[in-house]
Amino acid sequence: DFLPRGSGIVTRRPLVLQLINCPTEYAEFLQCKGKKFTDFDEVRQEIEAETDRVTGHNKGISPVPINLRVYSPNVLNLTLVDLPGMTKVPVGDQPADIEHQIRDMLMQFVTKDNCLLLAVSPANSDLANSDTLKIAKEVDPQGLRTIGVITKLDLMDEGTDARDILENKLLPLRRGYIGVVNRSQKDIDGKKDITAALQAERKFFLSHPAYRHLADRMGTAYLQKVLNQLDLYLSVTPASEVQFKAPAGSCI
Repeated sequence: DFLPRGSGIVTRRPLVLQLINCPTEYAEFLQCKGKKFTDFDEVRQEIEAETDRVTGHNKGISPVPINLRVYSPNVLNLTLVDLPGMTKVPVGDQPADIEHQIRDMLMQFVTKDNCLLLAVSPANSDLANSDTLKIAKEVDPQGLRTIGVITKLDLMDEGTDARDILENKLLPLRRGYIGVVNRSQKDIDGKKDITAALQAERKFFLSHPAYRHLADRMGTAYLQKVLNQLDLYLSVTPASEVQFKAPAGSCI
């Protein structure tokens, strides 16, 4: 809920988000030493303010990360890195080579062997043209670190579906694909909470004729379970057995 969201490019600096399982819930920013945030609306405002402080107010980007720790009884011990989406056409104050700058920024993270890759692609676009999958295959040719995530399944044209993708038949990945249905901007503006969104997502998969046979392997809750299991697996398995190593709290 506290991550900024909106139209256009919203994530303009890498956000290194360290989740720490803890009985109490609060957040800390590296740039605000000693301050504990318990109001997560303020966390979002601080992310936006810190982004603007370095990049300006007109869509500029920067590779300088924002470091945030969230302590909560409702999270796994995991480090997530939220990166800007791929873009090709500069807007606002963005330089003409914005595409190359973002790619260079992504490569700083995705080339690390202890980094799991969530290759996110919208269901209503041609998967064969996915820049995300192209980069994932480039840096992880064996598919050991890549999980495909398909969004916007609820926005596909009537009469179409992503069944072949989710059954891992179209462009197979070693670890397959997981479909998710996120809140719309209207849902967020209307303050639809996460619990209600997860219930709606579950209902979508159970009731959709193309996906109900996959319902137990779809959705945000299942993605969380997979990440938890994979993180634990990477943490305890010798590097020689999986050809790469990942310490506890792997980076995704």
